[in-house]
Amino acid sequence: MTNVRDQFILMAEDDTDDQLLVREAFAECGVREQLRFVADGEELLDYLLRRGQYIGTGVAPRPGLILLDLNMPRKDGREALKEIREHPDLRRVPIVVFTTSRADTDIRIVYELGGNSFITKPAAFEGLVASIQKIVDYWFGLVELPSAKIAAP
Repeated sequence: MTNVRDQFILMAEDDTDDQLLVREAFAECGVREQLRFVADGEELLDYLLRRGQYIGTGVAPRPGLILLDLNMPRKDGREALKEIREHPDLRRVPIVVFTTSRADTDIRIVYELGGNSFITKPAAFEGLVASIQKIVDYWFGLVELPSAKIAAP
């Protein structure tokens, strides 16, 4: 079993209000310091590949889990997911798509591209907290994750 305190979650979310709500929901679940944000798919890839503002040792540690919104500027979640899964050093990082979409085509595409889960964001804060708690319980309480200490690119 992986301890959430030994890992962290990287969320790609362009909406600052959603970032705030997600941060509050994680805090309600007792997970505060383990959450980091990037604003879009391009910044997510910069972070994971240690490019741009993320160059340097210790600046961008490997996440244990990525939460990925689909509809973002510059590079959307579908494009980012495809690039991550094509990269040999990144393809092991679990990716949960956490989005407002309920479209069958989005669900199908996410799984075809190698997403590990597809979760539709609840509209109410109580539902968001419940979803976040289930994500934490499952990904950090039930499954075994690869070590975050795996060499990064």
